[in-house]
Amino acid sequence: MTKRVLLAGLLGGIAMFVWASLAHMVLGLDSVGMKEIPNEQAILGALQTGLGNSTGLYFFPAMGREGMAGYQSKLDRNPSGLLIYHPAGAKAMETGQLVTEFLTELVEALLAVFLLSRTGLAGFVSRVGFVTLIGILASIATNVPYWNWYGYPANYTAAYMFTQIVNFLLVGLVAALVMRPRAAA
Repeated sequence: MTKRVLLAGLLGGIAMFVWASLAHMVLGLDSVGMKEIPNEQAILGALQTGLGNSTGLYFFPAMGREGMAGYQSKLDRNPSGLLIYHPAGAKAMETGQLVTEFLTELVEALLAVFLLSRTGLAGFVSRVGFVTLIGILASIATNVPYWNWYGYPANYTAAYMFTQIVNFLLVGLVAALVMRPRAAA
């Protein structure tokens, strides 16, 4: 990779991280579609009694031995959903999580800029558009299946997709500026 590609990836990763931070902490896009559980203390007590220290991703009701044949009957009689469970003592936000988020966005930006560098796109708009399309593809590939199969709220899905697409739009803008064709620079 050339220095310009690496620079564009690094600056794009920083732009992604800054935007995602603003989208979550200032605009509140991370909590769109989320609700608080009514009678939370009773539910938390039942979870702690039932799951104890077993961190995990739980799907309910369980399909069981009957498989799909008996599952519809269970769905007709019971609530259903996904639950990410952590026992008491979890941290609200740790430095390691922010580092992981930044590194993830840095890798995403580097990969998008690397792919851009492999195209022959010379125009500013076409370079921005190419990277933005990568973001649209990535946001569809992850968010639409969660909405479709697991019932994630549509407004949560839309807000998260918006955040991701803007991430890649910013990377595209940075990359288009940093990686201008030499004749135009």
